Amino acid sequence: MIPLLHRDTPFPPVEQALTYPNGLLAAGADLSPQRLLNAYQRGIFPWFSEGEPILWWTPDPRMVLVPAELKLTKSLRKTLRNGHHEVRFDTAFEQVMRACAEPREGQNGTWISEAMIAAYGELHRLGYAHSVETWLDGELVGGLYGMAIGRMFYGESMFSRLPDASKIALARLCAHLQTQGCELIDCQMNTPHLASLGGKEVPRSEFLAQITRLIQAPAMSFAVMA
Repeated sequence: MIPLLHRDTPFPPVEQALTYPNGLLAAGADLSPQRLLNAYQRGIFPWFSEGEPILWWTPDPRMVLVPAELKLTKSLRKTLRNGHHEVRFDTAFEQVMRACAEPREGQNGTWISEAMIAAYGELHRLGYAHSVETWLDGELVGGLYGMAIGRMFYGESMFSRLPDASKIALARLCAHLQTQGCELIDCQMNTPHLASLGGKEVPRSEFLAQITRLIQAPAMSFAVMA
């Protein structure tokens, strides 16, 4: 059994998370900015479907991406050099979240509910949640969003309406994070897609040691030009 959290209940130690399903730690509480920030600082994130209680996760191992180790294919490098696209930061945060919530082939429903959109929208207004957007001819064609605390970036979701549109945003993000001294992007759980981009699994204990150090650093700037 996992503990049921109330509004003021602290998270249990991450070592108490289940091994199956991998990383399920607790249920309940709320999606307030304070709760979400506390969760990310402890390597915990919310992931649940509409109609379920809020579920909190901290998987072991953890999927991460070092910004300098992003793998770019020859075709993507060519696309980046061509420069027909425009990449912007934080100009369409809610649009990106709603695009990430759109139905995808082979998936039933979405975990990005209205409650999640509202919660992360508030974190965006507070300067913690950020979007990276790929635009073409004035149209939003891809992007991603995530959380930044100190020198740590926590990736949440990405979408593409054209081939490589989300990868363009990720490449731009990785380049920017390197200028800001960010050493790690949290990718949460292993997928073949993330592995193909250079993501790798690390033990949860190693992940927690890294984020404990990185979140203490001064906040990164996302006030960048396209």
